Amino acid sequence: MENNELLKRAEDLRERCRRSGTVTHTGFLTPAERYAIEKWARNAPDCTAVFDGGRPECERTVCFFLPEYLEPEYFDASEELRAIRITAHFGTPGHRDYMGALLAMGIGREWLGDIQVTENVAYIFCLPSVQRHLLSIEKVGRCGVTAEEAALSSVPAPERKVQQKSFSVQSLRLDAVVGGMFNLSRTEAARQISAGNVSINYQVSLKTDFAVKDGDIVSLRGAGKGCVTGTGGTSRKGRLFVYADIYK
Repeated sequence: MENNELLKRAEDLRERCRRSGTVTHTGFLTPAERYAIEKWARNAPDCTAVFDGGRPECERTVCFFLPEYLEPEYFDASEELRAIRITAHFGTPGHRDYMGALLAMGIGREWLGDIQVTENVAYIFCLPSVQRHLLSIEKVGRCGVTAEEAALSSVPAPERKVQQKSFSVQSLRLDAVVGGMFNLSRTEAARQISAGNVSINYQVSLKTDFAVKDGDIVSLRGAGKGCVTGTGGTSRKGRLFVYADIYK
């Protein structure tokens, strides 16, 4: 969804929440869409936006707009989200197989959250309006499957494998950090940035001197992504140490 359309939709939902005094929400957002709405919400008047995908680790999340009387700590997203458990028989379909089967059922991607696959079992996060339809699924790829409702609390935490990395930079410029995270020379990192292959928090950045900070998600097309987890200490030559988790 284009940002202008996305933010117009967010404004409509915020206003509807304000007028009606009830919770309103988007569909499931990509990380880039979430980042755009978070940035917009910081400057939107009378706007309390919270994001939840069913579990803290979920990448795809729904944005909920809360009325003024409802504090975020008292909002329970489990009342607004659902999950199903799909078991495959005599096979182990992959993420792409599940995605293809679900979309073939006529369900839009915005109604579906993360798809978490482990061996022959998959957990699908979704909005309540499509859960019943999802439960009718009978085949994924070449495998017969059965589906059942799953409480959000019963969905196991996904195993995210990361490679912890440390390196030193003269400054937290994007080209220096990209080079350190993905084993590139400063020149090659700058070339990748100029080519539009590098994203910060899921948005393309063309600025080699962009100032990276703790918590930023840095992606390099074709190489993967990682998170800058911290900085601290300097080398004998005065270079700053940077720490990052590279997602595998």
